Amino acid sequence: MAIFSGKIVVITGGSDGIGKALVAQFLQLGAKVATCGRNVEKLAQLSTSYTDNDLFTMQVDVVQQAQVDTFIEAVMLKWGSIDVLINNAGISMRALVNEVSIETLKNVMDINFWGTVYTTMAALPAVQKVNGVIVGVSSIAGFRGLPGRSGYSASKFALNGWLEALRTELFGSGTHVMWVCPGFTSSNIRNAALNKDAQAQGESPMDEGAMMSAEECANHIIHAIAKRKRTLILTFTGKRTVFLNKFFPALADKLAYHFFFKNGLLVK
Repeated sequence: MAIFSGKIVVITGGSDGIGKALVAQFLQLGAKVATCGRNVEKLAQLSTSYTDNDLFTMQVDVVQQAQVDTFIEAVMLKWGSIDVLINNAGISMRALVNEVSIETLKNVMDINFWGTVYTTMAALPAVQKVNGVIVGVSSIAGFRGLPGRSGYSASKFALNGWLEALRTELFGSGTHVMWVCPGFTSSNIRNAALNKDAQAQGESPMDEGAMMSAEECANHIIHAIAKRKRTLILTFTGKRTVFLNKFFPALADKLAYHFFFKNGLLVK
């Protein structure tokens, strides 16, 4: 898509999964890409994969507002503009409400919600100047509370609401705000998901091979940005979940319970 040639794209959480796939595909489309992440080694590996000057990386923890501000300032110093901002950095969790620690819930909310708020507010003046696009990578969990993912669902509900408010404030201005919901996608997010004690699970309870690949998901997101869609909901399961939760909420409760629980135990 020639539309992205020469454009400045900022992607948080670009060293893994969907973020990494977005970095690769935007570079292939001729964009200049700035990305950040917490893992220095993964960022270094990403940088060595591209020898030109079209990729800029920086170690950033999006929970730290000062680090986010420094990152956006560095992007502006290097390229002077931001055409597309993709808030992709995120973390999941897996624990029942009656077992989970407050620390787990706070960590998830800090990264998924506040990380997006900090990055968007830092980049907003630059994006507005060029009538650019702001994207939030949300989840089906932002439409339907998922058992075992209470904090994750809360963070994505908050993300959707905040972005919708921002979208309405910018209505008619030329700056576009959208959110995308990948559904279950094969990535590292479940391995990195926090357990009840705020520690990484280190394993996925789901069949990753049966899920949409990060590359396919990234391709859908890029096409949605090009078309300036309001929202993007991916996978049949995701679309069905949103539909049922809106029109048949009691049935959605039952189906969600049986999907995540077996013999009364959380299995997914």
